[in-house]
Amino acid sequence: MNVIETPHRPERIIVVILNWNGRDDTLACLESLRAVKYPNWEVLVVDNGSEDDSVEAIRKSYPDVSVIETGNNLGYAGGNNLGIRAALERGAEYILVLNNDTTVAPDLLLAFAETAREHPDAAVLGAKIYLFEDPQRLWYAGARWKVKGAEFEQIGYRMLDNGEDFVRVCDTEYASGCAMLLRASAVRAVGLLDEKFFLLFEEADWCFRAKAAGFRCLFVPAAKVWHRVSSSFGGRTSVIYEYFLFRNRLLWADRHLSLRLRVAVWMNTLGILFPLLRVIGPLWHFLCGRCGLRQAYWESKSEAVQWLHGFREPRSPRMLVNRARWRGLRDYLIRRSGDCPEWIRTAGRQSGPGRTVR
Repeated sequence: MNVIETPHRPERIIVVILNWNGRDDTLACLESLRAVKYPNWEVLVVDNGSEDDSVEAIRKSYPDVSVIETGNNLGYAGGNNLGIRAALERGAEYILVLNNDTTVAPDLLLAFAETAREHPDAAVLGAKIYLFEDPQRLWYAGARWKVKGAEFEQIGYRMLDNGEDFVRVCDTEYASGCAMLLRASAVRAVGLLDEKFFLLFEEADWCFRAKAAGFRCLFVPAAKVWHRVSSSFGGRTSVIYEYFLFRNRLLWADRHLSLRLRVAVWMNTLGILFPLLRVIGPLWHFLCGRCGLRQAYWESKSEAVQWLHGFREPRSPRMLVNRARWRGLRDYLIRRSGDCPEWIRTAGRQSGPGRTVR
């Protein structure tokens, strides 16, 4: 580790990295951490029941890194909770929850520590996250609630960082679980990640719980991370992603939104689940004067063709995604939490194992 001089006693930071069959990504992440300049920190890898040789490779290449083996896939929340508990036991004052499919700037921990010191009311601080394949293009620069779509919007998404925008520390609706620094005292007050979510919305749930307890959630532009966005569940159109998105967004909304906003989330959900609404939607826009007749016709025709194609091929990717969405809604209604059904997990494996989930 490289050591720098600081005017204050350096707070102890423990970096928790969750690995699940992501050997190459995790090794690359650990390699980038070698360049980190901060005087009081360590890395803790939690292996979530990997079936590749991740653990052996990590211990061989980084013998100074502690590895905890869960023996099973506990999900993002369960695996990270194990690491967070271990970090608290080791005297961490801050815990950086970091995705294994990231690389970091050498001054990441210093930027986080300085901002956390300046804002003692902040429970969680989120990094500025870039696309790994396009290092100047943003993936996350804070988040806000998008009323029109009844969903979260990642600020700056896919925009080039011009060095003028997104340069100030500011409040954000939630810190991305891809790279978020948790204050240990806040974790003790708020609790751990809720394992009912298993995957997706657990960090938003924790941030909203923290804000309800009187803490702040901040975006820290000086803390920079690069993220390989494609993930082990096949990206944002996979059956695994869609299942957890539909189930957990409704669960999260129940806990944290007003009745009016929950209704908006439900309307958005039903609009996606009922393809017929997508077919007649463009025609409705024409009647309301929002588009021309030609555009409405072609958009409706395109949706109808895809809908009928799905019925002719019931195991097409589109229909599998729709099945996963419906199962997510069903499991939310019967209050099924934790991992997804096995058939969804099996379909998700077709995209290949690798990265964590963000």
